[in-house]
Amino acid sequence: MIFKALHWLSERGVLGLNRRNAEYMMRCNPRSILPLVDDKLLTKDLARKHQIPVPDVYHVVRYHGDIEGLKKVLGGRRDFVVKPARGIGGSGVLLLMDRTADGFVTQSGELISWTELTYHVSDILSGIYSLGGLEDQAFMETFVHPDPVFADVTFRGVPDIRIVVYRGVPVMGMVRLPTRHSDGKANLHRGAIGAGIDIGGGTTLAAVHGSQVVTHHPDTGSPVRGIQVPHWERMLGIAARSVDMTGLGFLGVDLVIDWQQGPLLLELNSRPGLQIQVANRTGLRERLELIDRAPSDIFITPESRVHWAREAFAVSESQSTKA
Repeated sequence: MIFKALHWLSERGVLGLNRRNAEYMMRCNPRSILPLVDDKLLTKDLARKHQIPVPDVYHVVRYHGDIEGLKKVLGGRRDFVVKPARGIGGSGVLLLMDRTADGFVTQSGELISWTELTYHVSDILSGIYSLGGLEDQAFMETFVHPDPVFADVTFRGVPDIRIVVYRGVPVMGMVRLPTRHSDGKANLHRGAIGAGIDIGGGTTLAAVHGSQVVTHHPDTGSPVRGIQVPHWERMLGIAARSVDMTGLGFLGVDLVIDWQQGPLLLELNSRPGLQIQVANRTGLRERLELIDRAPSDIFITPESRVHWAREAFAVSESQSTKA
């Protein structure tokens, strides 16, 4: 059984964790540049300088002494997102969707008081959710109101799109769809589902939920395959430009689609997970090797890299029905 599983993975060119670390992360992502993507506030500043749209930041809490003035700073805002600047895997992210007399309503419908909110911000500053457990900063940003295209396959929360990029070329994509189990958050390890996206056409394929391949959303019952992702060309362009922007060669680019503003860069990940391969029912390894063999003229501009990727990695109709 184990031999068959390993053979299946090898046949499909699946990239393993050790190979990802040794051949791509260590080789393509200099440690000196990693703080640009490990700190979400630094990433936002860099993106604005390169005219890449990001959700607006309302306020940054840098010190415990700043928490006392939080209520005044936020004023009458009814919805926003609280995040740790150096958080990982969605830890510490709090989505507040409405306001009550005593506090706020989270994306899962739970009530959180002002006191609980300030405790949460204090935990962020103490580094409970941060990379390496170091002291951190908390920030409040715009709550994205998602494009309705994924409304039938989302349980509350906000879906996001992950695009893996290598040497500035978009390699593989998926949309992460919140579920009841994930508490409305778009994190696969928390129980969200990930649906592969055809790089060429921008339509969704089958999805993965935990270790299971699924064709329908577990809560809404709606099919996840065949959804045309809006602004797909723009999102591929943002992903391609993110490598130029940071100087890192191997990245996970996370985006959201606001119903008014369109695609927004949410964050960058220098250690992108590998479940995207299961969602697409194909491996990263062969695609990465194909990029290394590609003619040098495809790397001249972000547009040329996107054009090449859409042709090289397009899923045929017969492949789409199997994926």
